[in-house]
Parts: sequence; C-alpha cells; structure tokens
Amino acid sequence: MPHPSSAARRTRVAAAAGALGLVALPALVAPSPAAQAVPPLGALRATDAPAFQRLATVPAHLNSSADDEAVAEISAVSADGNTVISTDAAGRRVGFLNISDPANPTPGGVFDLPGEPTSVGVHKGFVLVAVNTSESFTDPSGVLVVLDLASREVVREIDLGGQPDSVAVAPSGGYAAIAIENERDEDLDDGEIPQLPAGWLTVVDLSDDVDAWELSRVELTGLAEVAPGDPEPEYVSINGRDEAVVTLQENNHLVVVDLAGKKVVRDVSAGSVELSGVDTVEDGSIVFDDSVTVPREPDGVTWIGDTAFATANEGDYQGGSRGFTIWNADGRVVYDAGNSFDRLAAAHGLYPEGRSDAKGSEPEGIAFGRFDGRPYLFVASERGNFVAVYDVTDPAAPAFVQVLPTTNGPEGVTTVASRGLLVVSSEEDLVDEGIRASVQIYRFGRAGAFPSIRSAYEPGQQAAPITWGALSGLSAVPGQPDKLVAVNDNVYTPTRLLTIDVARTPALIEKELTVTKGGTPVGYDAEGVAARAGGGYWLAVEGAPASDDEPATPNLLVHVDDAGAVQDEVPLPAEVAAAIGGNGLEGVAVTGAEGAEQVWVAVQRELKGDPAGTVRIGRYSVADGGWAWLSYKLDAAPSGGWVGLSELVAVDDDTFAVVERDNRRGPAATVKKVYAFDVPDGFGAGDDMPAVTKRLAVDLLPLLRADNGWVQDKVEGMAIAGNGQLYAVTDNDGLDDATGETVFLRLGKATDVLGGGGGGGGGLPVTGAPALALAGAGVLIAAGGIFAVVRARRNRIRFTA
Repeated sequence: MPHPSSAARRTRVAAAAGALGLVALPALVAPSPAAQAVPPLGALRATDAPAFQRLATVPAHLNSSADDEAVAEISAVSADGNTVISTDAAGRRVGFLNISDPANPTPGGVFDLPGEPTSVGVHKGFVLVAVNTSESFTDPSGVLVVLDLASREVVREIDLGGQPDSVAVAPSGGYAAIAIENERDEDLDDGEIPQLPAGWLTVVDLSDDVDAWELSRVELTGLAEVAPGDPEPEYVSINGRDEAVVTLQENNHLVVVDLAGKKVVRDVSAGSVELSGVDTVEDGSIVFDDSVTVPREPDGVTWIGDTAFATANEGDYQGGSRGFTIWNADGRVVYDAGNSFDRLAAAHGLYPEGRSDAKGSEPEGIAFGRFDGRPYLFVASERGNFVAVYDVTDPAAPAFVQVLPTTNGPEGVTTVASRGLLVVSSEEDLVDEGIRASVQIYRFGRAGAFPSIRSAYEPGQQAAPITWGALSGLSAVPGQPDKLVAVNDNVYTPTRLLTIDVARTPALIEKELTVTKGGTPVGYDAEGVAARAGGGYWLAVEGAPASDDEPATPNLLVHVDDAGAVQDEVPLPAEVAAAIGGNGLEGVAVTGAEGAEQVWVAVQRELKGDPAGTVRIGRYSVADGGWAWLSYKLDAAPSGGWVGLSELVAVDDDTFAVVERDNRRGPAATVKKVYAFDVPDGFGAGDDMPAVTKRLAVDLLPLLRADNGWVQDKVEGMAIAGNGQLYAVTDNDGLDDATGETVFLRLGKATDVLGGGGGGGGGLPVTGAPALALAGAGVLIAAGGIFAVVRARRNRIRFTA
C-alpha cells in the first residue's frame, strides 16, 4: 500500500488527537487488588527529606587492569576518612581508593597478600587484614597482616591458628575482634554441620606498639542448640562498652563477649521467623502468596549504640529468612522486618525472582551510623543489588527512608559519619556481561535520582506491591494525559501491561493487567507496546531461534483489547522471518484511525543478506495485510559490540523517533541516542526499500550517567504521553546478570526534543539536560471544535484538518 499523499494524511488528525490525550477513552488497564492500597503521594519518599545521594561508582579493576578479575568485598575507611581499603579475594590483595574528593575518587593501588583476604579493619594508622591461608577445610589456617597505611609496608604478621572471617575494631581503640570461622565444606553432606574443627573468637589487645599486641582466644563451644561442638562465627561488631556481638550463622546463634574480660557474657538462639506473603517458587512470576517458617541464621551484625544490635538474616542451608532483626542487648527481639524487605525490593523493581526458591533478596551486610545526629541502619541485599536505609531513632519501630541501588553483590557497608559518607563495596565481577565489582560512595544530605520509578509500598503495609521489572516498551494511554503503559518481556511470565502515573515523582506503577489468550494468561517476549486509537494495544513480540531445550518462536505483532485479551497474532512475511537472527522485533508504533490503521515495527539487528550496519523499519497495513520496509543506517558499533534499535515512536503519521543503542554498560557504553526521521515521500509505491535520513534528537548517555551509577545498556521503552512530554525507560533484565536498576527518564516536551526544523537539522547538543530542538515537530491546535496539526518539516509548514 503506497504511503498516503499529503491530502490523504488529513486522516491522521483524529489519531494524533487521541495520542495526545484529547479523546476521552476508558481506562485500558484495570486496577489490581494491590493497587487498592496505594498510599497518598505524601506517603512516598519526600524528595526534600534528609537522605543519601550516590556520588561515585569506582570499578575495582581500575587498581589493576580491565582484563583482571578484581572484586571489592569488605571495606574499611582510614581514621581521617580519606582512604577506602577493600578486600579482593580474587586477586589475593587489598585495594586502596582515595576519597579525599568523594565525588571524584582516584585508585590508590593494591597490596598483595599471602592468601585470600576475608575482612579488613583500621586502627589509627594501621590496616588489619584477616587472610585465609587454608589448604583444606579440615586443616584451616590464617594470618592477621598488619600494614602501615602511610608506607604500605607490613609491620607485623600474626598467626591466627585458623581460618578467619570478620574483623572489627572497637570504637575505644582498645581491642580488635576476629571471628575464626573454620568454615564448613558446603559440598560435604549438603553443608550440614558439625564439621570440625570448631571456630572461636580471637581478641587482640591493641596499643600504639604493634609488637606489643596480644591475642586471646574466647571459646564458643557448647552454646548453640545447633551443632554446639562446632561453632562457626561469621560476623562481629563492637560497641562503646567494648562488648562484641558475634553471629554463629550456621548454628543460628548469637553471642555477646566482654572483650576486657575475654569471656562470654550472654548468648541466645537467633530463633525462627514465620513468614507469610513471600515468594518461594522460581517460576518467572513474582507472587507473594507463600508461607514458610525458617531459622533466621543471621550473617552481618551491627550495634545500634550500646543497648541494641541488628542482624541481617541471610539464612543459609535451611532456607532464607529474607529480613533483618533488631535486638536488645540482652537478646530479646524488639523488631523483625518479616516479609517487608522482599516487598521493598519488589516495589523498586529489584526483587531477584531467580532466588525465590532459596533466600529471596538475601540480606547479608548491615551497618549503623549517625548522620546529623540521627541514627540510621543500612541493610544490604546481596542478590537484589541495593541497600535499604532506615531511621532507627526508635529501634522498635524503624522508619524506612530509601533504597540505594548498587552494583552486583553488595557485601561491605561502611559508614563514615565524620564526613557524612556511606561506602558500599560490591563483590560480583561479571566481565563478560559488562558489570564490574565496584566501590560506591554516597553522601548524606538530599536524595539522588533513584528511584525514578516504583510501585507503592511502605513497610507495614498489608497489601503486596505490584511487582515489576524488565520494562521493555512504553506507550501513551489515550484519554489519560499523565499516564503511560509499560509491557514486560519474557524475563517474567505472564505478559502484563502496567499503568504508570507520570504526574508523581518518582513515577508510580499503579495498575496491572495480565495478557490472556483464549482466557488463559499467556507469556510473550513482548518488546514493544503501542496504543490503538480504537482501544487496546499492539504488542511487538520478539521471536527466538531454536535451541537445545526450546523450539523456535516467531516474531509477531499481537493485538490485545482493553481487557488484555489477544485478538490477533500477525507473523512477519516468510522471507523476512527467515532472515531474522536472534534479535528481532523491538519496537512498535501505530498510526491512522480505525479502518486506516498502520502498525510500524523496528527490527533490532541486521537481517541476513541486508547491508552491514543497516536495519529495517516495517509498516503493516491492517486493512489489506500488506508490508513495506524502510532502511535505517545505524551508528558505528563499539569494538566487540553491536548497535541496534530498541524502540519506535510515532510523532505523527510520517515522523518517527527511535532509540538506537549499543549493548555496552558502565564506562564502555557509547551509543544511547534518540533519533528522529521522516518517512520518504511515496514510500510503499514500489518494491524498493528506501533509506531514511535520521537526525539526532538527544544523546541519552549524559542522563544515564547523571546519578553516578553503572550506566544501563537497555534503553528499551520510549513514548510521548498525552501531556506532550517524552519519556524513556531502561529494561533491567530482571536482575539476570544485570544490576537491576531501572532508570525512568523525563526527556522534556516532545515537540522540542524531537523537532526537525532548520532544514532538517537535529537537536541542540546535550550537556546533562534534554536537548531542545530548533523547531517543533508538531503542535495540536483546537479552535471551535476543529483540530489541526501544524508541523514544521524541511522549512515547510503544513496545515492538516
């Protein structure tokens, strides 16, 4: 079907009016039961409340080389607050980071060690590194390496007699405590204990003379109900009274030790938690409807002042307890997080569904600090890649403050209250996936940009939040100018449409609708969504080639109605379908009114036989089922990577915008751009595949870098809402080899950002703010009940009524 002539384009007015929210259509997405409990706007995080902002993300490999596996597991900070020291077990070393300017940290080199460092502490000008030198589980050994921080020289190496784990230095400076774990072999008897030799707590009497430091051994046997003869101390923290609290994780026990007296003063079972409303099944769906009773099995522990302490209950071989607990010093529980930690993760798109059958979001590290006189608790989710912050002015009723996103595997959490800083070290180094272990710096004051999108949930709320992630496409909602709809890809099943309220900050996911086929929920790899003028949506579904485990699936256009029911599935032409590789349909747009509807698609990568670096944009005419194709030239790909299209948006019937991106993350990301183009006149009249001329509208990289995190690769959703604003969102891959952080971008007025004008020139350069184009792409004018589109194109003004 030929592209419409200028006269025929008049039919686009009704569709354009609907796209801009001027047609009063019913809501297309029904509320979920969870949405009934959405709190008022004031119940969400107040943007002007005291909070933490991310200043920097520093890959650990900057201390060595990009090809080097380097991690940052546990960190400590020098007495002056200017140097971070992190353990790097993979490299058998510690790494140094200068944070004199915390917004611009600089690598400070490494120090090689005789084994794998497990923990690190600082006493005045000395660095205490616990090093595991064991050759086997049955013959554990370790040393305490003491470094002079200024000279980076070893001043003493002390035999510990066993395999160490955590190190803590007393605030008084009088003692250090080292948990000698003598860890079990997890491959022996499914990790069940006892597995001798037993562990203990080593106490070091500190002084300015390192040679005079004396070590004492505090036995912990006979205390726990679980394997009392094989205590395995995991983590230790010391309060202002020189009391150490020690977690025996595998023994599910807690012990308080008087360091001066070198004796246990109390011990208590960590007990169990009865959890309801959690997800315990790994099935691609996050559904909080299960119940479990499991031992807490705490890992990290920290004192909250001198009279209370908190544990991060990672759980272990008996299952995940998925929360944290606050205890009085005498061992009585004063607060337990229950299911709220997992639910906070889900509300922020950070719940690791792949761990539902194990430990859920897996709280592991925990820390305490006073900032501006107020006490805060920090709980790290090892699998959810975040740190949750709580105000613990009343330890029996912690007040949730915010979630801080991290890189993968946050293990060490360290407060530097004297400088108003928080340091988080992440240990997972995924070189092939473009995610590196890092040290991240946060500053107390005002909150950063995260979260830019979330669903409603506050701890204590009975209803579960709407769960979400892997947002792969966006669309306007006709008749609702401040609403968007997102769709998820096949990371989660079934396919759902999620309504987003963009009038709120952060944007709020407030409704959900499940896509059904024949009355049964269905799962597609939906990569794009676009509203129809007559109601319902078109989905762009990406196919996949056959694998050893699964048959091939086709690339499809799928029409769903207002209720989410599938009405039609449209395959690609056979010759096109056969030429698509593993990266197929990624974006969809709709133009034309009912009866003249045309559905446009973007193919992400080159088809077999097409020129290198050139992809296709297709148009499907619903009335006659015909297809026509445009040619789109991509930007150059980075070394070893690729560039493709990931979204398509109709500005009007013959002007479109696309998201063009590479597959690189973090510092390696180079191409994250929005381009606009006009459809060539006469398109579709022949069998040729005309090339479009693209113009840069906005470079997204400065925006993706603005919050100082790990740059996300998958900008996959973009839409113009009825309010005339342009929005974009990243796909977080459901935390599958990804940080999980979702970035929702507010790009400004679409007519400014996407406008051509100026003889077809592009937008102005971007320097951390959305680009403003020289002329608008379109303005909708309403006068006397008559709508008209006034659009500047190639220095011509066209009026269409």
